[in-house]
Amino acid sequence: MHFHKQIQWQILLAYMIIISFTIFLVRSTPPEDHIRCSSGNTNCTITNSYATFPDRSICHAVDVVYPTTEEELISIVANATFLRRKMKVATSTSHSIPKLICPEGENGLIISTKDLNRTLNIDKSAMTITVEPGMLLRQLINESAMAGLAIPYVPYWWGVTVGGILGTGAHGSSLWGESGSAVHDFVIQLRIVTPVGPDEGYAKVRTLQNGDPELDAARVSLGVLGVISQVTLQLQPMFKRSITLLEKNDSDLADQVSTFGRQHEFADLTWYPSQSKVVYRIDDRVSSGTPGNGVYDFAAFRSAPSQYLAMARSLEESQESRGTSVGGECVTGSACTSPMEMAAYGLTRNGESQESTSDVVGKCVTAAQTLSQLAVAAYGLTNDGMAFNGYPVVGYNNQLQSSGTCLDSLEDALATSCPWDPRIKGLYFFYTAISISLSKTKDFIEDVKKLVALQPEAFCGLDLYIGILMRYVTASTAYLGKDEDVVEFDMIYYRSKDPMSPRIYQDILEEIEQLALFKYGGLPHWGKNKNMAFIGAIKKYKSASEFLKVKRLYDPLGLFSNEWTDQILEVKDGISIVKENCALEGLCICSEDVHCAPQKGYFCRPGKVYQEARVCVHLSYEDGYDWS
Repeated sequence: MHFHKQIQWQILLAYMIIISFTIFLVRSTPPEDHIRCSSGNTNCTITNSYATFPDRSICHAVDVVYPTTEEELISIVANATFLRRKMKVATSTSHSIPKLICPEGENGLIISTKDLNRTLNIDKSAMTITVEPGMLLRQLINESAMAGLAIPYVPYWWGVTVGGILGTGAHGSSLWGESGSAVHDFVIQLRIVTPVGPDEGYAKVRTLQNGDPELDAARVSLGVLGVISQVTLQLQPMFKRSITLLEKNDSDLADQVSTFGRQHEFADLTWYPSQSKVVYRIDDRVSSGTPGNGVYDFAAFRSAPSQYLAMARSLEESQESRGTSVGGECVTGSACTSPMEMAAYGLTRNGESQESTSDVVGKCVTAAQTLSQLAVAAYGLTNDGMAFNGYPVVGYNNQLQSSGTCLDSLEDALATSCPWDPRIKGLYFFYTAISISLSKTKDFIEDVKKLVALQPEAFCGLDLYIGILMRYVTASTAYLGKDEDVVEFDMIYYRSKDPMSPRIYQDILEEIEQLALFKYGGLPHWGKNKNMAFIGAIKKYKSASEFLKVKRLYDPLGLFSNEWTDQILEVKDGISIVKENCALEGLCICSEDVHCAPQKGYFCRPGKVYQEARVCVHLSYEDGYDWS
């Protein structure tokens, strides 16, 4: 009875969440400001839009400023340089996961680009647009479209700013573009305000153009060179696209990955390993006369009812928890839900582990139902902005390339919200994004499939978060861009609110990450990932030394650097935070059992396929672990 009720609730919640994603909601609560000050614009804290950095810290700053012009930027940078104050630039939405935006020290200054969000010029004949760095991608797409122009390859989430995109190297998916498939490859001119000496007035505007080697440093800057004040992008004439999402068995995935991206301009793939399925995005330009007015409003980027999100989170917490519930009261390590919730979800009692067979099967059922319902809803594609009537979906590029309607919200007192809004009990996750050379993707996928064959249920948690997204990115001249054509693997999965709590199949996901990073030399996305992903990362870039030369030239005092950027650029040590339980959240790679959770049965062991990996493995009775 317990098992069947568990499955029934899993299926019901899967339907509830998908229904909430596929209903058009005209009202919801927009994200809150991630900069908070206790007195005007002073005594401030800053975090990201998820309210959690990898180490769960909150960053502090003495004050924040909101410049509205380049002239104001120059004055702000000059004054801070004169005082030798540390500065960091923050965007209005702050979707980067690592601590790129944290000022350092007790006298730090935040420079927000929230009010630097205007279009400065559109040249239709030259097909260029000049904008300020705080402009959202959504606005860039729309204003270009109004001029009959398009930027072809962009991130799928439109809630990022132009400055944030350049800071982290954000991108779309394509191997076809002559310029490249990352937004920074379309930058033809950039103005940046940097510190200088007293003889130049402590601040200087540098104008960088195509052909200038220093522009290749500023294209992907990590925010350590100064404050970008203007960006000019090369655009293309507006065009239409035709999209078909095709679900297939994953038996030949390893062979298909290296060729599929050459066959379709905007190709990507989404892999659901536990279900042996892949969704191929067949996405190409078509004639402007092709009928169709399709719209893409990706289901996971829409507002959802907060109560449904909370129910789904409670269920997932119960699946992941290793604690116990006795008499309806919470015990350390358990999912602290109400007795009614525990009865509804069939949670265990009397010391029974939450990581039981029924919980694992339930997670897999939820993942399968989620994929099924997303497929029925065409993942958010519609033929006319209202309904999906079948593939292909044809429409203009600006309507199909990016989405994020939960960002465009009215206030409804948090009755609905973005699924990851930290003010509700919603999604709380890790986000791993690693790029692997196109020539190595076949071997990497074959290694991952070996893990799938060993423990397919271990991948249900990934599938529940809409699988493994694979996007194509071309080689770039940017010093911290891709040195060769790659496939980026994006993986989102459960994160506990308790940093000391391990996950179901903790070891499998750790092994995949270490496979990608170390066996196959993968590059971590600068705006995502946990600390361990950046171990030795800068050494993998052939032009890293050239970037550091420009950094020293533009900011010799390191006023725009912080501890995190110094660590990832290996200016100083400390990217790994080695302490008890550090491997549970990717702050370190375990080398001792104490880095895992031995008190909960997790010990540091070699990987199953990649023996050089060191992962936190749960040892059962059969493995000789004494539970007494």
